Amino acid sequence: MINTDEPADRNARFADGGSFAGRKLMPTGGLTVIGCVDPRVDPTAVLGLELGEAAVIRNVGGRVTPATLATLDMLARVVRARTGGPGPRDNHYAVLHHTDCGITDLTAFPDLLTDYFDVPAIDLAAKAVTDLVAAVRVDVEILGRTLRAGVFVSGLVYDVATGLVDIVVPPARVEA
Repeated sequence: MINTDEPADRNARFADGGSFAGRKLMPTGGLTVIGCVDPRVDPTAVLGLELGEAAVIRNVGGRVTPATLATLDMLARVVRARTGGPGPRDNHYAVLHHTDCGITDLTAFPDLLTDYFDVPAIDLAAKAVTDLVAAVRVDVEILGRTLRAGVFVSGLVYDVATGLVDIVVPPARVEA
């Protein structure tokens, strides 16, 4: 088991390397990834991202929920406060779901899922909790309706057995 001493020791080695120095608040790769908290699916490792290249939002299932949208809104406000504008139009938002996701185990608890997605029970099926590809499409569609025009949105599925990512929804610019 990893206790608090081990991460602190690892952090000291990280700090000694100095790779964090001079990093800016804005991701240098213009990428925001919405992914799952599953420890097998760390977006930075899975997508080969370097420190500072992407912002990463993680939750159960990597789903676009009302809480995710609130986080994205807060991030947009931070960008406006920091830069005085809406940020680059070529930013990219990627939804990253994965095989063998534990959220599918929660279908036995529809009340929990309706609360999580903030939908009435009758609308829960539209969230496609048990259909991985459909769930990616649902979440990308929500982002497309929510994010500002000009940014890109895409959807990916990571296979925990092979380590490979499939592009389910290729990057597309959000229209006005």
